[in-house]
Amino acid sequence: MVQETPIISFKNVNKVYDNGTVGLKDINFDIPRGQFLVVVGLSGAGKSTLLRTINRMHEITSGEIRVEDEAIDRYKGRSLRFLRRKIGMIFQNFNLVKRSSVERNVLSGRVSYYPTWKSLLGLFSAPDKQKAVQALQRVSLAEKLYARADELSGGQQQRVAIARTLMQNPKIILADEPIASLDPLTTKTVMDILKRLNQEDGITVIVNLHSVTLAREYADRIVGLRAGEVVYDEPIAAVTATDLNRVYQEV
Repeated sequence: MVQETPIISFKNVNKVYDNGTVGLKDINFDIPRGQFLVVVGLSGAGKSTLLRTINRMHEITSGEIRVEDEAIDRYKGRSLRFLRRKIGMIFQNFNLVKRSSVERNVLSGRVSYYPTWKSLLGLFSAPDKQKAVQALQRVSLAEKLYARADELSGGQQQRVAIARTLMQNPKIILADEPIASLDPLTTKTVMDILKRLNQEDGITVIVNLHSVTLAREYADRIVGLRAGEVVYDEPIAAVTATDLNRVYQEV
């Protein structure tokens, strides 16, 4: 259920890369807790940059980003680890260790809860191993617990990546083009899982998509970016195909 209290706030956020390229320009909007937000736009519009500023994978040039009403720009060390613990990240290319088992990949979502030496040696607790099974059950892959990641299809690998994210107990999930390399049937499976986690667990989900059709099917709200600027921001009830097509027009 969407709550009006924002879990994320962008305040006059700008990002300029070292080569002078503008990644984000004057971004100002809030994301309520529990919302399923889809960000759309052409390649290079700033969608990935926007997502990666939320967990500090990308640093902003100016402005402020607040997560749970705390400014995150000065987080370092422990505070930055805690921020990233509550923000799960799902990538287009899955980011799995292909030669490792599904179980080990899923358990890697718990590494921030362990000393480095324990996680490197794979010394995870029995409760966390059971938690990994439960996470895989939620994405309908429990039978693949001991399979190697590189034995799975692309859609199955993305579901393993979602299960890994669940191990963090995230409050926010960032999904950067999570279905770009998947076929239509697998795409629906992955998007349905993300929507279910949003609705059942109250996780705030922010997804970058190219597909206008999928955006309209799954989003509570759609934000459109063009050349690093927000050019569209509407709740799903007010979204029209004509509006979204304008987002994709070249400048």
